[in-house]
Amino acid sequence: MGIVKIDDTLHEEIRKASSVMVRSINAQAEYWIKIGMLAEANPHLSYTDIIHEQLKHADVNVRNLIDG
Repeated sequence: MGIVKIDDTLHEEIRKASSVMVRSINAQAEYWIKIGMLAEANPHLSYTDIIHEQLKHADVNVRNLIDG
C-alpha cells in the first residue's frame, strides 16, 4: 500500500462522492482509479459495459436480482 498525493479540490470531490456511494474515501478513490484504468484499456466500452463486464467476471447474475 502506498500514499498517493492528490490536490485538495479532488480530495473534496472524492469525499462528497464517497458519502453518496456509501464507500470510504479510500474505497471511492480506488473505485475511480480502477474504472479509469479499465476505461483507458478498453476505450470502445461505455461505463455501463465496463460495470457489466466486471459484474460478469465476479459471477454476479444481475438478471436474478431484476427478475426476483
